[in-house]
Amino acid sequence: MRVHVNGRPEEIEPGTTVAALLARMSVDPRRVAVERNRDVVPRARHAQTVLADDDAVEVVAFVGGGSGDSGDGDALVVAGRTFRSRLIVGTGKYPTLALMREALVASGADVVTVAVRRLDLAAPGPSLLDALPPGMTLLPNTAGCTTADEAVRVARLAREAGLGDLLKLEVIGDQRTLFPDSTATIDAARVLVKEGFTVLPYVGDDVVACKRLEDAGCAAVMPLAAPIGSGLGIRNPTSIRIIVESVKVPVIVDAGVGTASDAAVAMELGCAGVLMNTGIAGARDPVRMAEAMREAVSAGRKAFLAGRIPRKLYGTASSPTEGMLE
Repeated sequence: MRVHVNGRPEEIEPGTTVAALLARMSVDPRRVAVERNRDVVPRARHAQTVLADDDAVEVVAFVGGGSGDSGDGDALVVAGRTFRSRLIVGTGKYPTLALMREALVASGADVVTVAVRRLDLAAPGPSLLDALPPGMTLLPNTAGCTTADEAVRVARLAREAGLGDLLKLEVIGDQRTLFPDSTATIDAARVLVKEGFTVLPYVGDDVVACKRLEDAGCAAVMPLAAPIGSGLGIRNPTSIRIIVESVKVPVIVDAGVGTASDAAVAMELGCAGVLMNTGIAGARDPVRMAEAMREAVSAGRKAFLAGRIPRKLYGTASSPTEGMLE
């Protein structure tokens, strides 16, 4: 009898269950999610689910994906969950898992994004989850999805793999810019919110789309600063400021942050947090850049809370003019 596992044919004996198939391939069922003919197979039913001829089986795991502790008790709160740090970081693009771990520790972040991908059954390799610092909250990401249905499917697999209902929703509408498809993102958000997910959607710097996502029940909105991985920084600060003033949920800038000053600007605009991956992982010294991003997020938040002075066209003397020598 033949089934297809992650797109490859596999000969099995009649009566083989999902549990038996995973054991045969030396796959730890606690680290993966399994789908049979596009239906998620709950882990509790692996041993009872018998495979049939020509079944399509997908076995997925988490890989690096992406996209500072303020130190003063000013925590980020999303859907009632409190996080020490307002910096969220990705886990992709690092040359080694050891360097990734060191950079994550230096960032002070306690939320990291991971992507859902097919498990390499021929060479599973070390688990990303084992390389993460202890105590980190995982934020599964539907990175690479291009339709609402695909994003919903990946989200369900992520939850089945044991990572709960916190989700970064990403539906790409254009492969060159990697800009999001707002309509598909809103459609997927409505489905996922009804299914109990805590949805944090990646969206354009579009106040209308952000308000629609808030209305759909999203726990936050994540407008882009610039195209993913571009490092261009915030291209439309006015749009970001309008979004911050127009929605009641946290606004977390996502994508395009290239250096510490970009992160500080986002926080000075009133954003609740910043999510980044390439800005740290792609730096010449990722660990030092992670430290810089941590400090920038903290400084930008403090500057926002302090309240900047008004911009003026002309100079205003800082020293008193009374009592000057004649």
